[in-house]
Amino acid sequence: MCGRFTLKTPAAELAAAFDLIEPPPDLGPRYNIAPSLDLVAVTNADPRRARLLRWGLVPYWADDPAIGNRLANARADSVAIKPSFREALKRRRCLVLADGFYEWQAAGKDGKRPFWFHLRSGAPFALAGLWETWVPPGTPTAERDLAALHTCCLVTTEPNAVVAQVHDRMPVIVDPTDFGRWLQPEPVSIGDVGNLLRPFAADKMAAREVTRYVNTAANEGPRCLEPAAPRLF
Repeated sequence: MCGRFTLKTPAAELAAAFDLIEPPPDLGPRYNIAPSLDLVAVTNADPRRARLLRWGLVPYWADDPAIGNRLANARADSVAIKPSFREALKRRRCLVLADGFYEWQAAGKDGKRPFWFHLRSGAPFALAGLWETWVPPGTPTAERDLAALHTCCLVTTEPNAVVAQVHDRMPVIVDPTDFGRWLQPEPVSIGDVGNLLRPFAADKMAAREVTRYVNTAANEGPRCLEPAAPRLF
């Protein structure tokens, strides 16, 4: 799974990197983005603009938005068949903007050790996501736009050689050459986009262990990326 990530890159740089017609919503540098928070994403409904989506997918057919608490991630190997995700995969795909993500390694009695993964280049990148618009049942037509909740989830896959040293899953990083395929407005099948849901090239990634300050979702700021003290044994 992917439970936290970072987006520190300034909005103007994101606009240039992702060929947006205007800077994305600027929430400032973020070092510990967790489920239930807003993400900056580009959807296939408007691939030249970024918008905010809440992390935790609420399918359009849900009775209760609390279902989003359980749907932060979708597995690439089942995304096309799970009822919560299959319609979104077909019609509502997005790119979630990031510049790093965390995974945790079990450490026995010492708890979990956090690692931050990023591109060697330091550039921002795009995570494969699915998005939905949910409106509370019974909302009058005239009030639907105001009542709508816009949410998303990340798609995860098997780890590459870098991530596999820490965890058995990683988020799908979409190569820039594949942005157009993932964001096409037409409905797709898993046969059309399934080969995009693969591990990213390991030789383009790096990782470092960081302090356990980041383990608490409420903690924010550069301290989240402070390197952990060297292990003596």
